[in-house]
Amino acid sequence: MAYANQNQGLLVRYHHLIDPRSLSPSLTFVNGPPMGPINPRIRPVVHQLVPANVVSPFGFVLNPAVLVRLEEARSRSLLQLMEDEGLVPSSEEEITRKNAIEKLKQIVMEWIQKVARQRRLREHDITAASATVLTFGSYGLGVHNSESDIDAICIGPRFATLADDFFIILHDMLTSRPDISEFHCIKDAKVPLMRFKLDGISIDLPYAQLKVMSVPENVDILNPYFLRGIDETSWRSLSGVHANKCILQLLPNVELLGFFGGVHLAILVAYVCQSHPNASLSGLISSFFNTFAFWNWPSSVILQDGMLPIPPSAAEIRSLMPIRLPCRPREYCHSNITKSTFYKIRAEFIRGHDLIKDLMRPDFAWTRLFEPFPYTKMYTRFIKICLSASDRDELGEWVGWVKSRFRSLLVKVEELQGFCDPNPTQYVDVNVAEPNIVFYWGLNPDRSGFLDIRSVKEDFVKTITNGSQGPTTRKITLSVVQASQLPKNAQFESESNNGSDYLPSNIRCLTTNASFDYPNAGG
Repeated sequence: MAYANQNQGLLVRYHHLIDPRSLSPSLTFVNGPPMGPINPRIRPVVHQLVPANVVSPFGFVLNPAVLVRLEEARSRSLLQLMEDEGLVPSSEEEITRKNAIEKLKQIVMEWIQKVARQRRLREHDITAASATVLTFGSYGLGVHNSESDIDAICIGPRFATLADDFFIILHDMLTSRPDISEFHCIKDAKVPLMRFKLDGISIDLPYAQLKVMSVPENVDILNPYFLRGIDETSWRSLSGVHANKCILQLLPNVELLGFFGGVHLAILVAYVCQSHPNASLSGLISSFFNTFAFWNWPSSVILQDGMLPIPPSAAEIRSLMPIRLPCRPREYCHSNITKSTFYKIRAEFIRGHDLIKDLMRPDFAWTRLFEPFPYTKMYTRFIKICLSASDRDELGEWVGWVKSRFRSLLVKVEELQGFCDPNPTQYVDVNVAEPNIVFYWGLNPDRSGFLDIRSVKEDFVKTITNGSQGPTTRKITLSVVQASQLPKNAQFESESNNGSDYLPSNIRCLTTNASFDYPNAGG
């Protein structure tokens, strides 16, 4: 069995699965009306646990006590599935992650002392100089799994700069260590960062520079004192930590969280948890799909924080799927969603709803949610994107740079084809001598006509080179291939997701026979 999202995680304690205060007195089975078509917009929602009878899929009425036992059984079966599939980190893995972060903090403290001495600060200021590392994302929320990497951020004082001190001095300190491997610098992204493995643990490390002389170890980045006057890059780098802290503050029952990875889905799930604070695990998942399968986009998803509502901004109006970060001043999740991925995400939410709606059936199995998406059955043609370089280190930087510009390629293909499904899974072409990474994007099955891939490539190359000629050892080739021409290893089952957010990869796992109307070119 394969999982499309390696960063998904769930954290629920058994004794919090059900809130007994929401139950009415025990009732018995009674005959119910014959079952017919159910309107999903008004169908009974199991997870709300209202004190009322609910019609089962077999035509009889379930009393709330029986319903609770069924929900509890479903929740436990999901937890067991997670454990069986190795999604729950072992205690040894947890210790390794914790030790890696502690080691990184020590390195950062050595770094800031070195920078302070090079800046020839007063001896008192050198002694007091400090920087820190904070974690966020799935690890920061405590909902990571055994395959998750760690999102961390290095926070330094006013005299330590991004360009000279972070990307040069700290870079050199890290790359000289034997416990550091697979090191890459990504300087030109909206959130510049260093990506590496420390003791085998993958870490993404951006940098934020505060206007203070010393940064406390557990700095409160929600405190306006520390945020005053910081630059735009530092603000963007801190957005993930902001979102994590605000989510944890706003949710009424932190131990019911179920985050699938990525700040977008974290806020969607937090919205459901906030709306149904006492629901069971299975109820939360049912509510998630029931809510967003029929969400009235582009209405914003906003966590309630007790503040007065604010009129929509221009950025919110322009966005296809606006999701507001739970912090002030108001910000929105950065999104590369295009017309194609908007349709795809909506279709997958609906398909997830279709799979979950039979949650109370005795033969229901959670494994149906985690089947790999059948790309080769859905699409007959694919764009093959092959990136190659002279060595693996250069390839890593090349792939990271090109992926950060994938949205422009996707928009161009949409203009010509109306729809394109950008599978984020990375493959290797064994027939190419140089180190390489290959992507296969599904093309609109309703548009089988000619696609001028040469002009598409020329436009995209201009985008990724910005008019300048890059290293000749870095290559990109684009071609259109038939499904029958795909190599055997490209079965499109979930492998590694080194992803970008142009397609939230966790929803690739949902499969059903639901139909999907693809948008037309120019529409």
